[in-house]
Amino acid sequence: MIGEESGQDTDTQEEIARLQRELDEARKLSEERLTRLQYLQADFDNYRKSLEREREQVIQLAGEALVRDLLPVLDDLERALPSLSQEKNREGFELLSRKLHKLLESHGLRSIESHGKRFDPNFHEAIAKGESNEEDGTILEEYQRGYLLRSKVIRPSKVKIAEHTGECKEESHGKGEDNRD
Repeated sequence: MIGEESGQDTDTQEEIARLQRELDEARKLSEERLTRLQYLQADFDNYRKSLEREREQVIQLAGEALVRDLLPVLDDLERALPSLSQEKNREGFELLSRKLHKLLESHGLRSIESHGKRFDPNFHEAIAKGESNEEDGTILEEYQRGYLLRSKVIRPSKVKIAEHTGECKEESHGKGEDNRD
């Protein structure tokens, strides 16, 4: 009997060891699958976020294209208003112009300030230079207004910039110079 019990103990211990190995293998497999599932979930979340960003970009580009197409209409309205000084339709055109400006501003459109500012190639396009006593690069005149949509330049301002002429003619006269020959 004693021999039988020790044989049963050995069989039981072997059975326990085998079950322990199977349990360890099952745990390892479970952990591997859980890790794989977590990676798949993260990949899916990244994919979903990427699709959402792309969708927002498509919507912004469509809005930008529409605003860009409306800019010539806005320019025409602004050019037409001064010519309507005596006409009774002026008030209607002014109202239409204000509404269009307000609508476009509500969608993120802002005009670029130019006159008297320093030339910035990120916001301005120099199409002419003019002699001036102003500092080089100062904007003297705006030929076409530029616009930002949110923070992106959708049309740069077309401007005339100063080209400093040097000293004023008056400065060279009578400043202790001896002009006698």
